[in-house]
Formats: sequence, C-alpha cells, structure tokens
Amino acid sequence: MTRAVGGRPARIAVQDIVRVGRELGMRRLSVKAVATGLGVSSTALYRHVDGRWGLERLVGESVLAELRLRDDPEHDVPKHLLSFAMQMREFALRHPGVVGYLQLLFPRGESGQRLLAFEVEALGRRGYAPDAAIVLSGAVASLTIAMTASEENSAAAEDADGLAREREAVVDRLAKDDRFGRAPTTLPQIERPEYVRLLLTASIRGLVEVCPPGRPVAEMIAELAAAGVGV
Repeated sequence: MTRAVGGRPARIAVQDIVRVGRELGMRRLSVKAVATGLGVSSTALYRHVDGRWGLERLVGESVLAELRLRDDPEHDVPKHLLSFAMQMREFALRHPGVVGYLQLLFPRGESGQRLLAFEVEALGRRGYAPDAAIVLSGAVASLTIAMTASEENSAAAEDADGLAREREAVVDRLAKDDRFGRAPTTLPQIERPEYVRLLLTASIRGLVEVCPPGRPVAEMIAELAAAGVGV
C-alpha cells in the first residue's frame, strides 16, 4: 500500500485489504476497521469490495484457503466423516471468528467450494452419489460448526468476571435438587474435546444409518419426514 503524499489519496490493492483484515481477525472485521488500518476512507475500500458482505467473503475465503483436508483411504464412512468434522473443528478453533463466517452461509466462495468438492469426491469413493454426499457432509459440517461456535463462545466467556462462581452455583443447585438424585455428582466429567467427539460420533452413526451409500436422498427425506409426523 502507498500512503497518501501531498494530499493525494492512498492507493490500495486487494492484497492490502486481505492482509489488514486477517490481522484484525474475523471477529473484529469491519469496513471501518480495515479502512482505519490502511489509513484510507471507507469509500476507498468500496472500490475494491462490495460492502461488509464482500469484505467478509474476501477475508474469510483467504483464511479457508489454508484448510487442507486429509482423507485416509482406510477409513470407512463414519470414521471419514468424524475425521472431517474434527479437522474442521481444529481449524476453526485456530482461527477465531471463522466459525461465524462458516455458520452464516457455506460455501460463499472458491475456497468453500473446494472443501465441499473434496468431501463430495471422498464420499463418492465410498459409494455416494453427489447429491447424497452433499446432504451428508453438509449435515456433519452444520453440527460441527454449531458445536464449535458454542465451544468458541464458552472459551471467550472463561475470562468473564464471575463465571467460575456462576458455574459453581449451578452445580450446587443441581446437587441440592432431589429430582436428580445423586446424578449431578456421579456423572463422569468429560473434557470438552472428548465430549464433542462423542456427540459427533453418535450423530454420524445415525446419519449414516439413515443415509447409507446408494440410498436416494428423496427416500431418506421421506422416511425422516414420516418418522416426525405427529411430533
């Protein structure tokens, strides 16, 4: 980027916007913040990006471009999907705020499409048609993104004043409630990463059971819709 000299406007390029946007991070990303970081007006940014949505997409896709999924050919469908989910989770936790970008709309650009294509091909090698692969991988991704967003929010709240005291109060209330018996004190304590893995494993088993390789998507949806009638 070239700073303004003699009253002339600074010249910026897309790579400058991406650099400053990534320095700010997805959580603090805004047109105003990037413009301030570049020493230009917000109007100058609008010449390169289509408002806030365009800025988010530009920076978010730059971050996602670094995610390289691995596919172990020895993995069956459940193990492959669990590996896919855990890789997404680990990447999102290393890049605070990107999970919010994923949660809003996916895919939003080339990097997201590349990840989706990777999963369609990986599940295709395991017997899935493209439409079923998109449905299955999309369901697993949605669960993973939602859980990771909750995990990220919980981690951010750890620094909040009084959180530990509030948590202890909840445990104390449960322990004194006769409706729960001794369950609050006898349930196993599971660390968050393992808890996420357990939930994903159970969810993936159910998804693969209802959507095995070769089953038409319409048939799967009809079965699930029928099971929910009357609820």
